[in-house]
Amino acid sequence: MISAEQLDALDPQTRQAVQSLLAQVQQRDQEIAFKQAIIDKLTHEMAILKRMKFAATSERFASTLSPEQRSLLEETLDTDIHELDAELQRHRKKADNKDEDEKKAPKRTQLPADLPRRDVPHEPTDTSCGCGQDMQRIGEDVAEKLDYQPGVFTVERHVRGKWVCKCCERIVQAPVPAHVIDKGIPTTGLLAHVLVAKFMDHLPLYRQEAVFARAGHVIARSTLAEWVGACGAQLQPLVQALADELRRHLVLHADETPVAMLKPGNGKTHKAYIWSYCTPSTNPVKAVVFEFSETRSGENVRDFLRLDTPCAWRGTLVTDGFSGYSACVDKVVTSAQCMAHSRRKFHELWANHGSKVGEQALRFYQALFRIERQAEQLASEERQRLRQRKSHRVLAVFHRWLLAKRQPVPPGSATIKAIDYSLKRWKELTHFVSDGDVPISNNWVENQIRPIAVGRSNWLFAGSLRAGKRAAAIMSLLHSARINGHDPYAYFKDVLDRLPTHPASRIDELLPHRWSPS
Repeated sequence: MISAEQLDALDPQTRQAVQSLLAQVQQRDQEIAFKQAIIDKLTHEMAILKRMKFAATSERFASTLSPEQRSLLEETLDTDIHELDAELQRHRKKADNKDEDEKKAPKRTQLPADLPRRDVPHEPTDTSCGCGQDMQRIGEDVAEKLDYQPGVFTVERHVRGKWVCKCCERIVQAPVPAHVIDKGIPTTGLLAHVLVAKFMDHLPLYRQEAVFARAGHVIARSTLAEWVGACGAQLQPLVQALADELRRHLVLHADETPVAMLKPGNGKTHKAYIWSYCTPSTNPVKAVVFEFSETRSGENVRDFLRLDTPCAWRGTLVTDGFSGYSACVDKVVTSAQCMAHSRRKFHELWANHGSKVGEQALRFYQALFRIERQAEQLASEERQRLRQRKSHRVLAVFHRWLLAKRQPVPPGSATIKAIDYSLKRWKELTHFVSDGDVPISNNWVENQIRPIAVGRSNWLFAGSLRAGKRAAAIMSLLHSARINGHDPYAYFKDVLDRLPTHPASRIDELLPHRWSPS
């Protein structure tokens, strides 16, 4: 490294050039150190997962699990390992010797000869040589990919013709089509089917393995796990773009649901959580993002909304009555709570005890939600005016009624609890009246998270957060596609087709609410 004295001895122009080069070297060193830190972190995580996989196959540990739990855990660990491997390959520098890379590449499995085949030709766009002569086709390279339509396997033969100019002895050939899994066997249609079946239809990989076997071709569970892991890594930038899009909106819903998390250490499960964030149903941008965490702490919400950063989200957060969300309410976040949750307290009174107070309270809620049905199709400003004109009156009478009914009721009763639930949250429950963009309830986000609750029996995640975060990320794209009226399979197939060559600067074009088939 050049010393300060040597630098001062140079003429101004040379000194400026040297300083610029030194700054570039320093920046490059920092980038290398940062990338190496990522590689070291991923390598360490890989070693942990491999130890976990070894522990999971031991007799002592296996005896603590049912066969179904063991299958789910093994496929989760396999998928984690392959996703990590895909990330490591992306971060590591490629070897300079191409032949050495090809030598290390695993040999592809030959697809069964009895499967139906369909040719997909790839020819050069121009087969005339620069010398003026026409080229002649002298052969071809064929790469086979496995495709699947429910119940039927087929093989796509990607045929790349070789063309030569006899005059110049120049050979041209169409490039190898880019694929989300480099040199992989599955078509994007098969990958989309596996992802939709696992993360939307709640079909674990060991069951998909059996389904494929009945269709005439055995795909090992470990291979399916490898595909899911690779897709999870490739889709991550798109999921991040979806979360960034969500944080641009001033009104968001939030909710959470428990899922079982299995740690190989003792074979027992404990509660983890999937958090759901989405735009209101009246927002033209329909988007939902799921996040996985090991705890129910409100800090998870703060992290998602980046509240402790200079780019903190600002707006109104619509939630249920869970106290964890109070950690998010500050100068930049306004709390709005769910009127449907308030209603449920009185509905339980009426349904379980035949309470007259509960029955009377339900009439107020009925009036409020009737107004909301009228407001649903209105623009934000019109919706606010309607609420100010009608809902405000109903709420004023309702509030006086709650205060009056509370007085003669003995402390600790179910009636007092129902009344106090609403009175203590009155400001948050009625915030929707002053803002036409704020919904009256949190029902919309509950509808998005409900399918996950249905598939709880399949959410047995490994000890790291990786499997849970991968599932949450893929489900974010699937369910965002669904609420935008898209077929999730068609969406994933098209996105996986386009992702390998799509410019990173235009990744937003592939978001579900902006997507149109290619």
